[in-house]
Amino acid sequence: MDLKVYYQKLRQIEASLTNACEVLVSLATPDGGRAGVATEAPRDIAAKMIADGSARLASEAEAQEFREKCQEDCRAAEQAALAKRIQVMVLSEPEAKKPAGGSKGTKGQ
Repeated sequence: MDLKVYYQKLRQIEASLTNACEVLVSLATPDGGRAGVATEAPRDIAAKMIADGSARLASEAEAQEFREKCQEDCRAAEQAALAKRIQVMVLSEPEAKKPAGGSKGTKGQ
């Protein structure tokens, strides 16, 4: 492999990428890479993966779907974190009927 040609190709691909982070879809590789897995990568890493043949640039529809799924996963994680913070107190019936102030005597005494 001619390194000069490889790095020229790498720079050319990187220059063609417009966003700071690009959505990529993996390709099947002989060393066990799975095809069809979407991920987001910085421009330089995306260019290297495309040049190496381990990924391709995602279409607009694929990128939109990936970003929506990420937002949905983020919301679900936030909901799970909030659910862990909820505190539950179990009271017996007599305790529930007591006034909120506790057992501090009455006002007139």
